[in-house]
Amino acid sequence: MNDRAVSLLEQYDIEVNDTRKGRGAILCDTDRGCLIFKEYAGNEKKAAVQDRLLKHIRQEGRVLAEEILPNKEGGLLVKDNDGVSYILKTYGEGRECNIYEKSEYLEAVRLLARLHRCMELPREPEELFGEDFLIEKEYEKHNRELKRVRKYLQQRRQKTWFELQLLNNFDYFLEQALAVTQEWKAYSSVSEKGRAKKTVFFCHGDYQYHNILRDSGHWYIVNFEKCLPDSPVRDLYLFMRKLLEKSNWSISLGKELLETYEGECAITALERIDLYYRLAYPEKFWKIVNFYYNSGKAWIPERNMEKLEKLLMQEKEKQAFLEEVFRKL
Repeated sequence: MNDRAVSLLEQYDIEVNDTRKGRGAILCDTDRGCLIFKEYAGNEKKAAVQDRLLKHIRQEGRVLAEEILPNKEGGLLVKDNDGVSYILKTYGEGRECNIYEKSEYLEAVRLLARLHRCMELPREPEELFGEDFLIEKEYEKHNRELKRVRKYLQQRRQKTWFELQLLNNFDYFLEQALAVTQEWKAYSSVSEKGRAKKTVFFCHGDYQYHNILRDSGHWYIVNFEKCLPDSPVRDLYLFMRKLLEKSNWSISLGKELLETYEGECAITALERIDLYYRLAYPEKFWKIVNFYYNSGKAWIPERNMEKLEKLLMQEKEKQAFLEEVFRKL
């Protein structure tokens, strides 16, 4: 961010005492406390949905979350001369959640459960919301990408060690991806039949330790820019998967995380099945493939090779985890 972006703060009814650069943003010391000013990838409609959701969370009072500050004209976004949008929000200057500390990652799960208890909004006005997100559509998109990359690798003449390893394991993970997608589509079509939807449920969309801050003895949730209409399972899945990968798919940890979440918010039978399929889908493999295909092929980062090796080593433990934790399904 440059000085031109800082000048946009004049469009807000605040007194700025000092500014400093943060992670892709500008932190502002103001008469309203610490605020964060950053680029916004969405439009006014998206910002309005985010603002409505955040106001509802504050009204419920179960968790502390960021707040969007309107400009002098009442708008939620301001734009520079190049048409780039910016948003101003409250900010907690505390440290990030330590996911290597058991007490903190369990508290983060409790916090998520409490957050989910205030993320359901009336469907009206409908124009604020687009079509409900469907995980099977995302899976189908991933599957098409996987097929395209497999074909590319098969036709590539000279292959690196990484590409050979990728291709040697491609069929296994692609078949897994296709099976999970087909099973989830069949189940969801039956479970949703005849169900009237008078409300819409939102999830945070990026619930991970970077966005869970400890400030003045309180936990504070930030960066709701990726919020979208989807099952609360989306957030729980993302947080659990990252922890489980770091613990080599520990069965005891998985059970403890689920029990901790359910201590605050019940998980329905459908949501448990949803969680199973999200964990069963080989998203980590897709991420590795996607990064490879959309980056330069002349040099494969060592980190990418390490991720593939770790994925292959953990596959047996992952399948054992799914069998043990979700056996009753």
